[in-house]
Amino acid sequence: MAHLHLTARFKIQSGKSDAFHSIASKCIAAVRENELNAGCTRYDWFYNDDRSICDVLETYKGDDAVFAHMKNVGPHLQELMALSEFSGSLYGSPSDALKKALDGMDVTFLTFEAGA
Repeated sequence: MAHLHLTARFKIQSGKSDAFHSIASKCIAAVRENELNAGCTRYDWFYNDDRSICDVLETYKGDDAVFAHMKNVGPHLQELMALSEFSGSLYGSPSDALKKALDGMDVTFLTFEAGA
């Protein structure tokens, strides 16, 4: 089973940081309750100093875990995207079905080539 890693970046609209953070807290709670240590092995949120940029580092055990995540936090993700500009990078070998599910989102797919 190939792990998939995702970096999600949110550029938060001016004046929307508190609302964004409140919704982010709901995402974190939902992942802790329904996904952590099942299909999701990492779900870490990072903010810059003025809280205008948020990066989320995520790791999933495979496509099914990503689909479960999308179902679990999908409504909250839509709320976050309404308050920010979203982009992401997905590292690994996602299925065509997952690529299609992410179609229309600003996601760059990167396939592993080499490492040390």
